[in-house]
Amino acid sequence: MLPVSAWRAGPAAPAAPTLDGMARSHLTLAALATSAVPDLDIAGTRSYSYDLHGDFDSALLTSRDGTEFIIRVPASQDAETEQGADLVALRALTAGVRARMPFDVPEYVGQTPVGGTRAVLYTFLPGDKVALENVQPGDGLAASIGRAIAAIHSLPTSFVTDAGMPTLSTAECLAATKSLIASATATGLVPAALAKRWKEAVDDEDLWRFQPAVINGALTIDSFIVREESVVGLIGWSALRVGDPARDLHWVLGMKADAAESALEAYSLARGSASDPNLLFRATLYAELELARWLIHGRELHDQLIVDDAVAMLDSLVERVHDDDLDPLAPNTGPIMAVTEVEALLDASPRESGDDASLGLPPVDDEREPSDDEFERDD
Repeated sequence: MLPVSAWRAGPAAPAAPTLDGMARSHLTLAALATSAVPDLDIAGTRSYSYDLHGDFDSALLTSRDGTEFIIRVPASQDAETEQGADLVALRALTAGVRARMPFDVPEYVGQTPVGGTRAVLYTFLPGDKVALENVQPGDGLAASIGRAIAAIHSLPTSFVTDAGMPTLSTAECLAATKSLIASATATGLVPAALAKRWKEAVDDEDLWRFQPAVINGALTIDSFIVREESVVGLIGWSALRVGDPARDLHWVLGMKADAAESALEAYSLARGSASDPNLLFRATLYAELELARWLIHGRELHDQLIVDDAVAMLDSLVERVHDDDLDPLAPNTGPIMAVTEVEALLDASPRESGDDASLGLPPVDDEREPSDDEFERDD
């Protein structure tokens, strides 16, 4: 396994304005749950934070028989879109597909309209969350994360295609990456050295010879539910598709270098012959392009603070990768950084105080959004 070269993602995007300006209590959410599932007998309820990138009012519910559920109401348009796409994905993950994964996935239970949106009830996955920097190397959690991602990438692509979710070819993955780079460089704010570095990466044909696979598309450390140093559940499936497996791995490079190596080694062993020798290079490119996405996000919002933050991070990045021999984006440009150099880079990675850099930005979906009739409740 090659040593890991990485760059942290930009800070999480701010929440969009709420749909109706109402914050709902856990008691109100419990009442909505009984409306969604009339025979549900709730014995207890409390507020619960379940957010990934969206903005939700959420509550943890316990039924009389001890079963636990989560109910969520999106509080922004972005969150509503995310929830709708998540429902499409969860329904596509049939019992047969779920049996192929070594962890649990939430199940859709019911929904009910509320305030111009919908409250959705799911099964609850018990376990813990872990901070990115706390993932330890070895055959514990780091390896479990690697094996979990490999299990997703080993799923048959047919169920994604049959459900009408995005299915991208290698050429389409490359085209989407080129489009992102073009949009960022068109701002005139990307350092010339980075623009050149990224262009050389997308022009390297060898780098883009890979087999598309089923990907989650929105993974962060908060996607994983953990117990006893093992991944036991995975939440957040709104960007499920067939695409470049490296998209699911760029955030792993933000772990401590030895933990990232453990995760990636376990991933490669689990994938076996399907493992891609250029995976790390594209994952590094995607990690760097998170900063480009943050810049574009700021320009779209006309938020100069975000733009300035993105520019500062891009400037810092170009200082660290000025020599391709130290930090290449393709296998023919030289060796990857040593572990000690990676650790120094990660320690110095810029981020705003109080931001969780492991979250990155919400997933960019260049394909169609699911229509309402795709995730209306079955009769």
